[in-house]
Amino acid sequence: MHAPFHLAFPVNDLEASRVFYVNVLGCATGRESESWIDFDLYGHQIVAHVAPDETGNESFSGVDEKSVPVKHFGVVLPWDEWHRLADRLREAKVEFHIEPYIRFEGEVGEQATMFFPDPSGNFLEFKSFKDPSQLFAKDLKQRH
Repeated sequence: MHAPFHLAFPVNDLEASRVFYVNVLGCATGRESESWIDFDLYGHQIVAHVAPDETGNESFSGVDEKSVPVKHFGVVLPWDEWHRLADRLREAKVEFHIEPYIRFEGEVGEQATMFFPDPSGNFLEFKSFKDPSQLFAKDLKQRH
């Protein structure tokens, strides 16, 4: 088993964050106070801290002809689980920044990916590799 990752991030509204991370993403909660909540995101500890001045995302980068938010986080999921999550997010009417699709199709690093914001404008990316050994592939121009 891999060691769980820890990430702290800013939010505008703790209750809106709770609704999103629990009801939409399916996270369990851990410890919390009036200014932060621990969430279990696929076994990783992410902590939403109320810090409205720190929220928002103004920087984007071109990847595979898409405008990718520079600041983002998420989880690399098994292929079938990624597709189930994409379906659940569509059913929940989540507004995608980048709709679920296959990036680098037919190339080294081929992956399923999607981007969407939480209620505070923090972008999440969930991705999956049909071939998990491609996670750290170096040559993105080489064909399989």
